[in-house]
Amino acid sequence: MAAGVPLSTRVGDIVTRTPVLDIHTHLYDPGFRSLLLRGIDDLLVYHYLVSESFRQMDIPYDRFWAASKTEQAGYIWDALFVKHSPVSEACTGVLTVLHALGMDPRQGDLKSLRAWFAALPADEHVERVMKAANVSAVGMTNSPFDDEERPYWEQSIPRDPRFFAALRIDPLLLSWETAVPFLRQRGYDLTTDRTARNAAEVRRFLADWTRRIGSRYCMVSLPPEFRYPADTDTNWLLDQAVLPHCREFNQPFALMMGVRRAVNPSLRMAGDGVGRSDLNALRDLCSANPENRFLATCLSRENLHELVVLARKFRTLHPFGCWWFTNTPQLVEEITRMRLELLGTSFTPQHSDARVLDQLIYKWRHTRAVVTKVLTDRYQALEAAGWSVSDSEIQRDVTELFGGAFDRFREKPLQSERPVQSLD
Repeated sequence: MAAGVPLSTRVGDIVTRTPVLDIHTHLYDPGFRSLLLRGIDDLLVYHYLVSESFRQMDIPYDRFWAASKTEQAGYIWDALFVKHSPVSEACTGVLTVLHALGMDPRQGDLKSLRAWFAALPADEHVERVMKAANVSAVGMTNSPFDDEERPYWEQSIPRDPRFFAALRIDPLLLSWETAVPFLRQRGYDLTTDRTARNAAEVRRFLADWTRRIGSRYCMVSLPPEFRYPADTDTNWLLDQAVLPHCREFNQPFALMMGVRRAVNPSLRMAGDGVGRSDLNALRDLCSANPENRFLATCLSRENLHELVVLARKFRTLHPFGCWWFTNTPQLVEEITRMRLELLGTSFTPQHSDARVLDQLIYKWRHTRAVVTKVLTDRYQALEAAGWSVSDSEIQRDVTELFGGAFDRFREKPLQSERPVQSLD
């Protein structure tokens, strides 16, 4: 970089041009056809916007859900973009996407926007979005329990190698009584009893699907009530099947903690809420399972400081992302700043959590702006302390934050973290 270029410009240029590995989304590659959500209607009928729009419109829930997706999108557009200024982060994100793709929402109507997206083949759409977002790879969320998704894995479909799999097992861990009949129908000889044979069958199921989809990690979303240790089916499955499976396949186990499902069932997916988790459970998981690695993120802001402190104590714990209700610029900045100040670059500041392909654009453009600001402040503090920061150091740090730290953590060989016994 030329002499005299402001530090903020140097940081911003490097952050902008560095590709990101998005470690967790709800996207699918084009081979999954209709499961890959994309375009203006899917952007608008996103659960963030659904819940927000009901604060501005008087349409009965039943009438909204009975409408077509096109009609639902029209209701939301009218409520949030026509009758009110789209100042929320989710609304601004839609505008960021349209602007980045060369459209002016003020000059066109939904019909013209739909026509533009409809003319774009899925493969070309993926290329445009990943280029605009500067994303090199995308982590999917893949559930063998999903009746729409599972058939794609059970047949040979063309795959885009930039989309990698992560094995999601919420029904197994949180609905054991229901999961057992499902697994029995698919050839796994199980009962609901907590026996060694049943644990072995669960491990066989996990191994079969890990190999089938080529997953890079295993994951679950947990309610605030989760406790560990505890005399529950969830804990028995963790101890006897899931964590041994992760050790065998040298994979992290990802915990997304603090979602309270169906606070308002009338909103469907948009009706989930947040609760404060007991992170003693995460502490005890790390302590009792030192040969396992854990990825973790929390939905409650109140949990996030404790999560960072735990990560300072357990190098087998990797905080990641600003999830859902914490994915606003103000909180992303606060959380990223706190993590940098306590952990250096040994964490992953963000994942997009995108459900619609086009959201990759806004979620990463908005994240890059925050990362630029926070890194610039930290480097200014270094320079005030007498440490001149080079561009190569900035590049190294940004690469770590945008996927490098995750890859190193994920690929680290398993080793015992048990304390060394005294020889006395």
